[in-house]
Amino acid sequence: MPPEVEDAVEAMTAVNNEFFYWMSIGLMMLIHAGFLAYEVGASRSKNVLATAMKNLLAFATIVVGFYFVGWFLYNAMPSGFIEFNDAAKAALPWSDNMGPNIEDPASGIFWGAFALFAATTGSIMSGAVLERIRTSGFLILTVFVGSVVWIIGAAWGWHGAGWMLTKLGFHDVGAAGCVHMIAGFAALGLLINLGPRIGRFKPDGTAVTIPPHNLPLTMLGLFLIFTGFFGFLMGCAIYGPNGYTTIYGTPTNLSAFAFNTLMGLAGGIIGAYVTSKGEPFWTISGGLAGVISVAPGLDLYHPALGFIVAMVGGGLIPYVGKLLEKFRIDDVVAAVTVHGGTGAYALVMVGIFMHGYPNLDGYSPITFWGQLIGMLVFAALGFVPTYLLSLLLKKLHLLRIPPEVEEQGLDLSEVPATPYPEGIPVTGKAALNGNGAAPMVAAASSEVK
Repeated sequence: MPPEVEDAVEAMTAVNNEFFYWMSIGLMMLIHAGFLAYEVGASRSKNVLATAMKNLLAFATIVVGFYFVGWFLYNAMPSGFIEFNDAAKAALPWSDNMGPNIEDPASGIFWGAFALFAATTGSIMSGAVLERIRTSGFLILTVFVGSVVWIIGAAWGWHGAGWMLTKLGFHDVGAAGCVHMIAGFAALGLLINLGPRIGRFKPDGTAVTIPPHNLPLTMLGLFLIFTGFFGFLMGCAIYGPNGYTTIYGTPTNLSAFAFNTLMGLAGGIIGAYVTSKGEPFWTISGGLAGVISVAPGLDLYHPALGFIVAMVGGGLIPYVGKLLEKFRIDDVVAAVTVHGGTGAYALVMVGIFMHGYPNLDGYSPITFWGQLIGMLVFAALGFVPTYLLSLLLKKLHLLRIPPEVEEQGLDLSEVPATPYPEGIPVTGKAALNGNGAAPMVAAASSEVK
């Protein structure tokens, strides 16, 4: 091949690579649109704008934190400890690679994809803690999880040189462990210190259902999340001149991902529908549980096996949710159940069904014990640091809002606007315009003639 043709092919490959990940970033943004709609719908009407603002701020602060800290940690810690290797030095925020650079078309686009993974991980906690957490305390926790905790797990177990791969043969192509498990168990550690919403449990421990104010919006939000996860899983494939590989360097293609993502989505919905007896919240949450169930083995499962694994995973979540209620854990959107519990289940299933499957030459094959150890590592990595940090914030009175604020609703105390001005009288902070005067609002009881 003439040199000029080789140069043209190389340039075309670089452009295609950039465009591939640019599209995955755009699709992943739908996850955050879905989170916002999902959580707003799951909140009561007195908290909807505060919930939306919390989502927006979580996304923004995690992206900044990941730029300055997270990307460096990912490249510096595959061995388990910080090492200033060439990749780590290139990921420092003052490096030439961390800004516009004609000679480096890859760093920004890969950083962008990982920044969206980070924002997803940190935002998963958001729904679990609705309606009673201080925004300042939440942002500290979500940046910590999204910019530090999860990316350490990714460096260990979702990296081509991570010690969990090289020592254990660990396999988690779709990030069920480093994203979903860590986020779910981080949410559990936070919820223990945060406590339930006022009125969520009776004095004898009996659970009281607090219904979402807009269940259809919650269901729409989850469908946006499903759509965004095609971009998320697209970003889990490495696109190069010789085709696609997994994050571990093993060959794969998007066809494998398509088969198992769709079969997992279908299996999870069906499983949750059956075990919840058609309860809408659990049924649609089962779709997400199904995708997470097959995520570690997207590249290896036969679609029929993926469907079965997902159907069982989706079918389990109503029971796990009820179990958490017995311990007075108030997880508004079932983040611990769907992400933490299902992520753990998913990793173990790969160990059962893919035990002995070879990895790259020189690395241990996939084993049940390797997957089990990886699952325990991610559970501890998600739970312990977040539990300790949230305990510190609790002692500093930075974790939970006062009871009177919780009862009147966060929209009145934190947001200078009202979400439904035609149906809810404007009071409190939202009642004042820029001059301190009350704006004119149509009476809630007005009839439409």
